[in-house]
Amino acid sequence: VVTGGGRLPLLLELTSPAHRPIQTTRDLPGFWAGSWKDVRTEMRGRYPKHPWPERPEDAMPTTRVKPRGT
Repeated sequence: VVTGGGRLPLLLELTSPAHRPIQTTRDLPGFWAGSWKDVRTEMRGRYPKHPWPERPEDAMPTTRVKPRGT
């Protein structure tokens, strides 16, 4: 990801629901295409109440976790 008219590389730190860093990347499209699958698998086990879509580019944003029992 590049900003500032294509002159300034952007470093993204993705965090878990507990606000702990889980991934740092300069290549967000590459992250979604590659390591997202592994991150998703780990986070689904650790935070089952949160949505972890297979295709995040098609997912609707949410502000809440899943209700209990789902």
